[in-house]
Amino acid sequence: MSLVIAMDGPSGSGKSSASKGVARALGLRYLDTGAMYRAMTWWMLRHGVDVEDGAAVAARAAEPVLRSGTDPDRPTIEADGEDVSEPIRTREVTNAVSAVSRVPAVRARLVELQREIIGAGGIVVEGRDIGTVVAPDAPVKVYLTASEEARAARRAKDLAADPGASVAVTRAEQARRDRLDSTRKASPLAKAADAHEIDSTELSLDEVIEAVVRLAEQQN
Repeated sequence: MSLVIAMDGPSGSGKSSASKGVARALGLRYLDTGAMYRAMTWWMLRHGVDVEDGAAVAARAAEPVLRSGTDPDRPTIEADGEDVSEPIRTREVTNAVSAVSRVPAVRARLVELQREIIGAGGIVVEGRDIGTVVAPDAPVKVYLTASEEARAARRAKDLAADPGASVAVTRAEQARRDRLDSTRKASPLAKAADAHEIDSTELSLDEVIEAVVRLAEQQN
């Protein structure tokens, strides 16, 4: 199947779980573009790069060797041959990723890598600029959202092992990230004009997956 499904939306909206579920249901590959930006951010932090210094980040953006696995049952992301699937989910990386992802050189590099993976088709791609920039011709575009409260609660649950990740703290950090991502000059978080918006606040994961699968089946 050559179908490409673009899944955009803010953090905590349920993109990852829904995207993987849709990929499994339709027998498609899966790509988490956010993990690629997180891996780039993790690499910058490990190498002592000041992530608030755009020029410093841009100067080293071509260095890390990133490889994304596309199996929805076991999505992986490697940086220089090291599996960083877990360390990229820390609050340190989460709070730094917006600064790194707004650097044009970083976006240009990663968008190129993303398009190479998407090129073969048969894939569900999640991120913040898939339907608007990375794959604007995707036949199925979804913008998944949810209330701030629901998104913060979901994100705090994901970070349950971190004692500092209360719902209130997570909501404040999330609001800051949303603001940075939606106002950056390079590929801001935005809903594509032809995207189907799904509010997941009151929906179960299965209901979200079913809604996206229906949209995909309408393309056949």
